[in-house]
Amino acid sequence: MALKYIDRRGTDSAKWDALDSQFGDPDLLAMWVADMDFKEAPCITEALKKYIDTAAFGYYSPGKGYFDAFIEWEKKYHGYEVKREWICFAPGIVPAFNWVLLWATKPDDAVILLTPVYYPMINAAKWNDRTLIQCDLVRNGMDYTIDFEKFEKDIVENDVKLFIMSSPHNPIGRVWTPEELRRLMEICRKHNVLVISDEIHQDFVFGDNKHYPTATLGDYDDFCITMTAASKTFNLAGLQNSIVIIPNEELRERYLDYQRRIHTYDGNAFGFVAVEAAYKGGRAWLEEIKTQIYSNFEYVRDTFAKEIPDVTVADLQGTYLLWMNFEKYFKTQEEVKTFMQDKCGIAFDYGEWFGGDNFVSFVRMNLATTHELVDQAVQAIVREIKKL
Repeated sequence: MALKYIDRRGTDSAKWDALDSQFGDPDLLAMWVADMDFKEAPCITEALKKYIDTAAFGYYSPGKGYFDAFIEWEKKYHGYEVKREWICFAPGIVPAFNWVLLWATKPDDAVILLTPVYYPMINAAKWNDRTLIQCDLVRNGMDYTIDFEKFEKDIVENDVKLFIMSSPHNPIGRVWTPEELRRLMEICRKHNVLVISDEIHQDFVFGDNKHYPTATLGDYDDFCITMTAASKTFNLAGLQNSIVIIPNEELRERYLDYQRRIHTYDGNAFGFVAVEAAYKGGRAWLEEIKTQIYSNFEYVRDTFAKEIPDVTVADLQGTYLLWMNFEKYFKTQEEVKTFMQDKCGIAFDYGEWFGGDNFVSFVRMNLATTHELVDQAVQAIVREIKKL
């Protein structure tokens, strides 16, 4: 099965057609927002075509096949035996963790994050008037670890109510070990902190690394909510279909009650159809995508090491997002922005977005595209760095 590249300019793609509104230049090379430049798996196209040909587009109620496909996927590939009654709907992970934050905490309550981290998590706390506690990960070169003593100290001193975790971690590409996850969870249990484990990147793990669903590593059902989706795995973000796993009945009822009050428990018919097809027949396509992504990573890593060794990158254990460090050349976000956009002609996610001033010399690169586009970005950076 050959991957098919899609030129997405002019298709109302957020990644490509929002460059002008987001970066002020419609002609940049888009290496930012986390979706892919490849056509979806054939099984998805076939399922959607069949649905279009045979169905009326009225209100939709997902059938047993949708739930069974996800349950089987989680069990087969991640060892998580999810029960049907635990599964709740969300149009996306971002609205889902915002909903939980709104019913599980009150204004001014403290929410803790391991930074740098996916910036909608930061915005969830800030925009909903919660107190944001950033526990920076410890960086040694480009390797990141957790300062567990600081994590616990921050929780105690700020009376933290909620921990939103990224696993695998966006943007640094870390796949947390069972030991790291258990230690985080035991600290949260000890101090009565609710945990949201965002595992949307669970299917993008490379080499000898393995993703462990947080909920499978101990007796955590009473304070752990897991969120995941086929949208990242199979490039279906536009169809708005995500899954929230809540084993604890009381927590699940609170989630569903919030959905009822804002009337957001119904999903898009096409999303349900596409997700069921993806989980049933998309594995071979996914493996090709992963091979492409990791090849792109190796090319960036090796080229920078050879040509511009002072530009360093994190190891890609998981996700398809590469965390790159330009601290040897730039000290402010504006310097990075001017270099990347004006000199190189590239749009990246800027490090400051992921946690503020400590990350201004970093950018996040999306590797889920063709080698040709990755090469274009890499060669532009190499060329312009050598001019400095």
